[in-house]
Amino acid sequence: MHLHQEKLYTIEDIYALPEGTRAELIDGKIYYMAPSNRKHQRIVLALCRIIADYIDSKHGDCEVNVVPFSVHLDEKSTIYVEPDLSVVCDKHKLNDKGCFGAPDWIIEVVSTGSRRMDYFTKLFKYRTAGVREDWIVDADMNRISVYDFDTEDVTEYSFNDSVKAGIYDDFFINFN
Repeated sequence: MHLHQEKLYTIEDIYALPEGTRAELIDGKIYYMAPSNRKHQRIVLALCRIIADYIDSKHGDCEVNVVPFSVHLDEKSTIYVEPDLSVVCDKHKLNDKGCFGAPDWIIEVVSTGSRRMDYFTKLFKYRTAGVREDWIVDADMNRISVYDFDTEDVTEYSFNDSVKAGIYDDFFINFN
């Protein structure tokens, strides 16, 4: 009796996808991504603008990147993700192909098709890769879940709250 073995994909398979096809690679499996809706895009763009303005106002060294932006979480190239937003403070991790190593801060905006990936699969991968902070913004649930991996704290907020960014001492985002 032969056991069926599932094909393990590599970063080369991701790069070989047809132009415009968006997918992530996690532990050798390809996960295709559906286009986001208008509400999702509005949240991502608003957060990007707020974070970029804060970094600029402080003349900071960090850089905010918005999807589609490649993040290679490990050196073996078995985890390739495209977070909605990633803040990278170590410029040595960045090149023309994206980020190689863990960003400092990741924000995922949940869509119907990404719920399980955002709350479970990617959250675990971000934590083990060394991401300092992960926010999961879930407009349908009126919830922002903040995972501070430095302190192992998880805090829940609503869209009526101001949320403190853990990687900065004085930065809050008002979700109102």
